[in-house]
This record gives sequence, structure tokens and C-alpha cells, in this order.
Amino acid sequence: MRIKDTIEKVPGGLMVVPLLLGASLNTIDQMHIPAVMRVLEFLGAPQTEEGYYEFLRIGGFSQELFKDSALVLIALFLFCVGSQMNLKVGGKALKKGILITGSKYGAGLAVGMTFGFFFDPMSGLFGLSTLALIAGMTNSNSGMYAALTGKFGNRSDVGGLSILAINDGPFLTLAALGVLGTAFPMISFIAVLLPIGIGMILGNLDPKIREFLKPGEAVTIPFFAFALGAGMDLANFFNPSVLTGGLTLAFLTFFCSAGAGILVFKLFREKSFIAPISEASTAGNAAATPAAVAAAASVAVGAGAMTQAEFEAIQSIVPMATAQISISTITTSLLCPLGVILIDKYQRKKGIDGTKEDLGLKEDKQETKYAVND
Repeated sequence: MRIKDTIEKVPGGLMVVPLLLGASLNTIDQMHIPAVMRVLEFLGAPQTEEGYYEFLRIGGFSQELFKDSALVLIALFLFCVGSQMNLKVGGKALKKGILITGSKYGAGLAVGMTFGFFFDPMSGLFGLSTLALIAGMTNSNSGMYAALTGKFGNRSDVGGLSILAINDGPFLTLAALGVLGTAFPMISFIAVLLPIGIGMILGNLDPKIREFLKPGEAVTIPFFAFALGAGMDLANFFNPSVLTGGLTLAFLTFFCSAGAGILVFKLFREKSFIAPISEASTAGNAAATPAAVAAAASVAVGAGAMTQAEFEAIQSIVPMATAQISISTITTSLLCPLGVILIDKYQRKKGIDGTKEDLGLKEDKQETKYAVND
């Protein structure tokens, strides 16, 4: 059976499919079907605090992995992500990485601020919270970026991926929410970012550690995705606000991120726009960001920087934000390849080959001269 291949045919499948599976099982679990509960009772399963029997809450390793593991596995994922942040990046790749990451973050922050100003930050337009907007717009699908720039872009486009790793995880979202006035004390940032920082230090000190931890980026995703889904109701995905909000988030992410990236590339005289369009997506792992922000909020409550009511408000929007981001992941995974194909055709008509490195006019002439002599 080719289970993995089938899952990966779904855009963001390693995140989305386990999340939906977890949500489906949790939905059935929360129905408290008498026949199922009788079987669990017969097997000696413990009762929940409400007096029910649930197959996702049978205790032991099963409950720890499938129901209660989300935050631990997200922390491990962030540790592995940090280890892949290579500080030794070439000048051209460094420039492009900074331009794309900065423009994408700026676009996400600008849209988040605009929506937060005109609409309720917690429910917004179409149920889109500021948290969902910023988390969805500032996190991008690195795997798809690598695939698209690898085929349609040049070496410095692909090399920019080392800088783009910064937008994996909740760091930029936490920073943006702080800018917008959400009270996160410094310890909240430290508590969330410490795994990334330690992973980054170890990965740069020893390339073998980076190589060892690299599989952890992908391996942990389906597990924490399932655990996140196990805390959701499948009905969330059929909620009109979730569907409309998720599609709105997808189109805002694609058009605003790509538009901002192209504008910045033009300002810095880059000819090919393959990279900014390849980056105009929502990452599958961005669905974990709302839960990570809620964890940071719990630290803020303990430090007295946030009220219990504010924390509960953030916690209440996590399921909807997670579902909306998942929908945006699927939609942008279709929009980005289409956008890259169209811009590549347009550029080639203008005589621009995105796969060739743009080294400037003098260098291009020099390369042509050598090519003729050869």
C-alpha cells in the first residue's frame, strides 16, 4: 500500500490529513455513543471528569501520544527547525532570503493591523481573527518553495531558503501580536523560542547534528497534527465562517505576499520574480501556531502580563484559527504553482530566464564572452 504517497497528493497532506483524521475521531468520541462507551467500560477504561468513556482518553502511552502530545511535539519540531537555520549563507542568497522574508512578514503584519483596526481582532471579517491572519500569512511552505525555485528559479533563489526558515513556527506571529498590543512578557518569547535557539546553535556548531535532526522536521508534523485535530470538532471545517475565512486568508496570503515580494524585488533591481511568488503560501505547520500562541499566553497569565479573560479569549479562537489556516494551506498550495508557471511564461516572453543567475550587466557580459571563447 502507498499510504504516504496518497497522503502527499493532498496539498499540505502530512499536516492536513492527520489533523482531519484526529478531528474526525474526536468528533465521534465526543458523541459518546453508548455502544462504544460500553465496550470501553468493559475493557476497564477510566472515566473522564464528566463521567464518560472516550477512546482517545484511555490513559497510558496512547492518550499521551494521540491526545495530549501537541505542545511537546511542536516544541520538538521547532527544535529541529532551528537546527536547519544555516548562518553561512552566500551574499546573493542572503539578500533574497531577507527580502522575501521581510516582505512576507510586512504584508502579514499590515493586513493584520488593518483588519484589527476595522474589525474585532477576535472574530473579524468572516470569523478571521488577527491571530489566524498573521499566523497564516507570515508562515510559508518551505518544501513547496524549494521545489518551485529548484525547477523554475536559480541557485540564489533556492539558497534563500536558509533565511526563510525564520518564518517557520510562531516567532513572527508572536512578534506581530506584540506590536499590535497583545501583552506578551519577554519570558513568553523565551519560553517559545528557546527550542529554536538551542537547535540553531547546535546545528551551526556541528553539521552532523543538523543532518541528524533534519528528518525531525517532517517526522513530527503528522503526529502533532493528529493531536491538534484530537482537540477539534470536525464540524469546525463545515462552519461557513471557517470555510469563507479560510479561503479569504488564502487569497490574501497569495496576492499580498506575492505583490509585496515583487515590489521589493523591483526596488532592489531583481529581474526574476519566481522566488516571491513561490513564497506566497501558507505553511501546513502554521496550523500549529495558534496552539503555540495560546501556550505563550498561558505563560503571560502566570507572569501577570495578561488577564485570565484575555487568555481565555485567545484560547477560544484556536480551533477556528487552526481550521482556517488548514484551508488556506490547501488553497495556496494550488495557487502558488499556478502563479509560478504563469510568471515564468511571462518572463520568458520578456527574455528573462529565471533559472539563470542575474549577476548584473558587467558580469553577464563577462559570462557571455567566456561562453563564446569556449
